[in-house]
Parts: sequence; C-alpha cells; structure tokens
Amino acid sequence: MSKPLIIAFAGSNRAGSLNRIALNLAVEGARLGGADVEVVDLRDFAMPIYDADWHEANGVPESTKQLRERMRAARGLLIASPEYNASITPLLKNTIDWLSQSVADGVGAGGGRLPFENKTVGLLGASAGAFGTIRALPHVSYILSNLGAVVLPILAVPGADKLYGADGAIANERQAKMLRELGGRVAAMSASSPF
Repeated sequence: MSKPLIIAFAGSNRAGSLNRIALNLAVEGARLGGADVEVVDLRDFAMPIYDADWHEANGVPESTKQLRERMRAARGLLIASPEYNASITPLLKNTIDWLSQSVADGVGAGGGRLPFENKTVGLLGASAGAFGTIRALPHVSYILSNLGAVVLPILAVPGADKLYGADGAIANERQAKMLRELGGRVAAMSASSPF
C-alpha cells in the first residue's frame, strides 16, 4: 500500500478551539496509521463570503486555488466541524462553497468536485456540551457526500473541554482512542483507495 497524503483542518479559527484540539488526536492516529498529514489553518486561506456576483466579477480567490491545489494531491481529509445553532459553521460552509467552484486553468484548475471527489473523509466534531456537535455533523456529511466524498461514520465528542486535564495530559482516554482510531481508519482507507 502506498503512503497517502491527508489534509486536515477545523472549521473554527478560534484560539483554543476544542475542534482543533480534537483534530490533533485524529491527525496523530492517521500518522500512526502510516499517512502523511498536512494540517491546514483556514486563517491562512482567507476567502470572502461567497457571492455569485463577486465571483463573476473577480473569479475564484487565489487562496481558494491554493487550497484546492493542496487538496488535489490528497487521498483523504480529516475535518473537525464545530456547531453553530445546531448546524455547520459559516467558516466551514463558506470554505466548502468556494472550494467547490470550478477553476478553468492554472493553479487549482478542475471541476467543482475536484477537492472532495473519491476522497475518504473522517468527520468529527467536539463541544463542551452533551451533544458534541451531533446535530451539525450530518449536515456536513451530506454536503461532502454530495460533492463525491466517501464520508466515514461521524464522530461527535461531547464534554471535549475535559479531554485534557489541567496538567496537559489526556484525561479522557476513551475519547482520545476514538479520535486516533478515526484518523487511523482514514489513513488505511486512503492507502487502499484506487483513486
């Protein structure tokens, strides 16, 4: 099996984001599973709110093209989705909306499904509450599946503010194990994917 590249990112830019913390454990699992993982910070790829008129006048932003190009080489994705009002965050939705725009030529060229189609996706969400973003994750899964991604069973992480103790050590080994296993499954499926 070849060593797959996985792109990982969280749909939150907040410092200390529980989703970025949980994502790190899934990334660890993917690396232990033999994958190369590139963790992307969406702050480095700022995109305006999607507006079809702006798009027609200005084209696809360079930041979008750059992220599409990175995702083109990947065989899998690890995505951590926070939950806003029981659904997907504006940042994550806007990122997906821009990434799914066709690019005619040059960097990031290809159809709108290019960044997602046939990629194995590990989708997780973490919150301090009891639901762990379980209401938002099906929305994200549906969007990604519609773009041709192969989304593994979602992983909601409730009480994620207690994932680590005050000493910085993992306090909830069960949740940490599930996150690492998700990363490992994405690595294994991406390595065996024919695409």
